[in-house]
Amino acid sequence: MHRPERRAFVFLQGPPGPMMHQLATAMRAKGVKVERINVCAGDAVDWSEPATNFRGRFRDWPVFFDNFLREHQVTDILLFGDCRPYHASARRIAALRGVRTYVLEEGYLRPHWMTLELDGVNGYSRLVRNKEWILEQARGLPPESFQPPITASFRRRVRDTARHYIAVHLTGRFTYPHYRTHRAGSAVMETLGWAWKYLVRGRKAREAARVLNELEGKPYFLFALQLSGDYQIRNHSPFPDMRSAALYVMESFARHAPDDAHLLIKAHPFDTSLLKWPRFIRHHAHRLGIWERVRFIDGGNLDQLAADTTGMVCVNSTSATLALAAGSPVYALGEAIYNIPGLTFRGHLDEFWTNPERPEEGLYDAFRRILVDRCLVRGGLASESAVQTLIESIVQRLCDDEPPVEAIAESALAK
Repeated sequence: MHRPERRAFVFLQGPPGPMMHQLATAMRAKGVKVERINVCAGDAVDWSEPATNFRGRFRDWPVFFDNFLREHQVTDILLFGDCRPYHASARRIAALRGVRTYVLEEGYLRPHWMTLELDGVNGYSRLVRNKEWILEQARGLPPESFQPPITASFRRRVRDTARHYIAVHLTGRFTYPHYRTHRAGSAVMETLGWAWKYLVRGRKAREAARVLNELEGKPYFLFALQLSGDYQIRNHSPFPDMRSAALYVMESFARHAPDDAHLLIKAHPFDTSLLKWPRFIRHHAHRLGIWERVRFIDGGNLDQLAADTTGMVCVNSTSATLALAAGSPVYALGEAIYNIPGLTFRGHLDEFWTNPERPEEGLYDAFRRILVDRCLVRGGLASESAVQTLIESIVQRLCDDEPPVEAIAESALAK
C-alpha cells in the first residue's frame, strides 16, 4: 500500500487522562507528525502542550475541521468513540478528503484489551459478520498465546475522569462557552452517584450474595444491564434507554419463559445513576405476575454467572462474550460485533426462553482470534503499566507499514 513520505495525524477527544498526549510523544519518536484539537477544557487539561483550540459553535465545526485537514495536510485521525457529535461529523468530513479515521474504544474483550478499528467500532465496524469468513480467516492465525494480565486501579480512572470533567464544568464555561458534553445527565449527579455507590458497596455485595444463594440449583436467565447514556444504547439499539429495554425483556419473559425459570437482572458496575433499579424491577415484576421469579443484583462474579446461566440476554453488551466463551446461549437485542449466525440465537426473544441454542463449537474461538489479531490492542486505561502497554500496542499497530486494521477493512470491502 502506498503511503505519503510522512504521515500526519490529528488527535481529537480521547479518554480522560494523559494517555493521548503520551501516545503522541511515542508516535512522534517514530517520525509521525501529530497535531491536536481541543474542543473543551477537559481536553486542554489532558494535553500538556500547546494545541489548536476550537471555541466556536458546533455548526461552525465542519468548516473549521475541513480547513484544518487541508492546512495541516492531515493523513490520519485518531479519536476515542465514534458517536460523539464532533467525532461523527469529523469522520464524515475526513472521508470527503480521503483521510483515514482510526477509532479507539473500550475493548470488545475485557479487561485486557482496547478496540482500535478503521472508520468505526461496534455497529459501525467493518468486520465481516459471516461465519464462513470468520472460520476461513481464523485458520491462518495461531492460537492465542498467554499474556500477563493487565493491572487496573479503580482509583486511577476516577481521578482521570474527575480531573477532566471538573475542568469541563468549571473553567470550560468561560474558555469553551459553546461546548456541550456528549454525556447524558449532569456531572454533579454522576459524582453524587459515585459517592453513594461507594458508601453502599458492602451492603450491595451482601445482597447479591444472598440472592445468588437463593438461586443456587435453579435455572436462571441472565440479563445484563448497560448504561442508558451509552451510545451502544442510543445509537445501536431499538431502545431509548435501559428502562425501555428492561421492560421489553420482562414482558417477554412473563409471557413465554418456563414456569420454573428465573430472570436475574444484573446492574452495570459503572452505573452511577440514582434510578432505583430494585424498585423499578419489583414494580413491573408484580404487575406482570412474575415477582417471585425475578431477581436484581448489583454485584456478583459476572464470569461465573455467564457460565452458569441457562441463557444470557443483553442489548449489545460486550459482557456477552463471557457467556459465549463459556458456551452459554446468548440473545442480543441490538447491533453487536458478536451478533453473528452460529454465535447468537437467531429467532425472536419469545422463542429464546424455551429453546436457547448454544454457540457452534469452535466458532467463538475463531471469532476471538480474529478480534485479537485485527480489531484489538493490548492494554488499558486504569494503571500506568496498562497505559504504557496500550501506547506500545497502538504505536505498533498504527506505525507499521501495513497495519492490520487497514487489512481487515480491505478484506471486508472485498467481500
